[in-house]
Amino acid sequence: MTVEIDGVPFKVIEFLHVKPGKGAAFVRSKLKNLLTGNNNERTFRAGEQLNLAAVERREGQFTYAEGETVSDPGPVLTLRARVLANWALEQPYVFMDVESYEETRLPKDDWAQFLKEGTTCSLLFFNGKVISVEPPAFMDLLVTDAPPGVKGNTASGGGTKPATLETGAVISVPLFIESGEIIKVDTRTGVYLSRSKE
Repeated sequence: MTVEIDGVPFKVIEFLHVKPGKGAAFVRSKLKNLLTGNNNERTFRAGEQLNLAAVERREGQFTYAEGETVSDPGPVLTLRARVLANWALEQPYVFMDVESYEETRLPKDDWAQFLKEGTTCSLLFFNGKVISVEPPAFMDLLVTDAPPGVKGNTASGGGTKPATLETGAVISVPLFIESGEIIKVDTRTGVYLSRSKE
């Protein structure tokens, strides 16, 4: 459930109705601010009314990432051109609404580390703006760089090593994983799950 408090959307993570022996009942809640990602604890009187937030979830396809580095153009650019260049740096991820084909540009965030072009994500809108991106919970990604394992490393070895994925993310993988393999990753935690079945 998503509620709106002081114009800000909050996702209700948990709540507990408390009826003390003496005094009025109240509701203790844990809320996640969908604009900042911060968790808050709030207490409400039992009869207090809250408005549901008008959030909308739509499917969007990650189409491409615009260049993240721009060489210094020198003093020739006008102030407006410099502001637009900085805006492009802050909005490098382009998503396309799969129904309307409308493009949305978003700044890089934690969700970006496992995205590859063509990935369909869930976009959460509030007041016409994207406030959250949820990539698929599990993705199959190519290991582009992994140091070689030491002789004797097996599936039951238990050790881990860092591996770089095709998206640039670095995660810990078992010692037997090598460059060129496709692995399944939990995008919510960044944890290796298994070799891909594909």
